[in-house]
Amino acid sequence: MSADQYPHTAVGDFVSYEGRRRSESEMRKRASAFYDLMARRRSVRTFSTEDVPRDLIETAVRTAGTAPSGAHQQPWTFVLVGDPQTKRRIRLAAEEEERTNYLNGRMPDDWKEEIARLGTSWRKPYLEDAPWIVVLFEQRYGLGVDGTRRKHYYVKESVGIAAGIFVAALHTMGLATLTHTPSPMAFLTKLLDRPSNERPFILFPIGYPEPGSVVPKLERKPLDEILVEYHDQPTEDGSVT
Repeated sequence: MSADQYPHTAVGDFVSYEGRRRSESEMRKRASAFYDLMARRRSVRTFSTEDVPRDLIETAVRTAGTAPSGAHQQPWTFVLVGDPQTKRRIRLAAEEEERTNYLNGRMPDDWKEEIARLGTSWRKPYLEDAPWIVVLFEQRYGLGVDGTRRKHYYVKESVGIAAGIFVAALHTMGLATLTHTPSPMAFLTKLLDRPSNERPFILFPIGYPEPGSVVPKLERKPLDEILVEYHDQPTEDGSVT
């Protein structure tokens, strides 16, 4: 790379990329193995109370932190909760909101019909059973040490990618989780004493599946339903647009 390629940027701001070029056969083997692993991923709602080493969660968060983000601003905060008292408060607050959603008309009937097959309800015992809860917050803007604001770009997209990598990291190491989004989620900001620039994005209970756990029998869409290849369309004279 030369300064001519990036005239607005000092060459010294870049380092050499050490990406490894693999053979096509090795790439296919690795891709297939990763697909097979992730195809077995399921959201779990029944967790063992067995302890999970903290360093495993830390590694998953560190892995999630490698996600790309708008202008490399990394607009995420992962809040780790393991003490029973706080987990209990989270469960009670989440169930209060969800009870209103399910029983008092705040949740549309068509949405309740869609999720009925998943075996979910307003009761969330897994928020206490799972040894760890991680709440992922999006940083709507940055805050300097002097309180000045810094605009963040593509916050939801960035945090969403980090969440996906986090789920993949947990599944790869053999832990189970659930992407839980109690609505509304503002209680988590107050309960976990987060600053005004942060907003809860997803809550993850994390642990081992309870022995004998079951999950809904679901099928994922086949490739031809989620992949469309675009081709330029020929014009009357045979050229393409």
